[in-house]
Amino acid sequence: MTASSSKDLSENALPIIDIQPLLSGDVSARVAVGREIRAACLNLGFMYILGHGVDAALRSEVFKQSAAFFAQPSTKKNTINMKLSPHNRGYEPLGKQTLEEGSSPDLKEGFYIGEDIPLDDPRLKDSSFNLGPNQWPENMPGFESTMMAYYENMLSLSESLMRGIALSLRLEEDFFSDFCRDPLTALKLLHYPPQPVNPELGQKGCGAHTDFGGITILMQDDIGGLQVLDKNDKWLCAPPVPDAYVVNLADMISRWTNDMYKSTVHRVINLSGKDRYSVPFFFSGRPAHKVVALDCCLADGENPKYPKTTVEEHMREMYRRTYRM
Repeated sequence: MTASSSKDLSENALPIIDIQPLLSGDVSARVAVGREIRAACLNLGFMYILGHGVDAALRSEVFKQSAAFFAQPSTKKNTINMKLSPHNRGYEPLGKQTLEEGSSPDLKEGFYIGEDIPLDDPRLKDSSFNLGPNQWPENMPGFESTMMAYYENMLSLSESLMRGIALSLRLEEDFFSDFCRDPLTALKLLHYPPQPVNPELGQKGCGAHTDFGGITILMQDDIGGLQVLDKNDKWLCAPPVPDAYVVNLADMISRWTNDMYKSTVHRVINLSGKDRYSVPFFFSGRPAHKVVALDCCLADGENPKYPKTTVEEHMREMYRRTYRM
């Protein structure tokens, strides 16, 4: 499908879930939210969430600092290029990732941030994949403190959502607690320039793909451009909803549930004629945690569709597939 096939696009049909009870509600209220999450996960694995508790002023400052970073000259941004980091942190130039096989490189640039882990941390003895110190831009007061404050908010929100997913599967609320310990995470600032009038073959802001890890929490600006592929192979628009995040399941949850829960293809096409900014937070769990189909997701006599793996093994394979090194 081309970027111009607007007749095939439908307006948003994704559920909106108030998750505030997961943060402070009683047990019955949390279970009720779990039921709403279950319905969304059985359908497309995409939902909007409200009641997340993330301060609006902090969210606004993240966008402000992000736009200021990307407005710098390429020579400045490339002083902290992610290729200089063995931990996949820092600036990702335009065209360095191709998420849709057979298409042109994605028309976006990014900046990766994670937990700021010093090189002498014991965790790096076992694995340095996506673990380590961040790279930070110089002469940008407030950038680091803003991003790390936001990172901590996203980490806490991810843990709450994983409790909700456990309830949605009718498991104990703390079922994923070990998965959430010392997790692989990535906070990614994204800038999408306006889509050219005559783009390269198949070029999009972000090609059609599923996400790699556990869950993604997406903060959008007011431009729009996110599209989700429904069960009838129609693209649904997922426009910004005031104060809401878009949350979607990634491949690891789908694999864990033997495809009972959905990791759905999505893409970004920026036809606004303006610069678009978004901030996804990718939560992928503890690197050594084993991922094998859950008994609660297997029918009597049904076998797992996928071999056992670990979070790290799965993530390494996904990175190999999509990055132009």
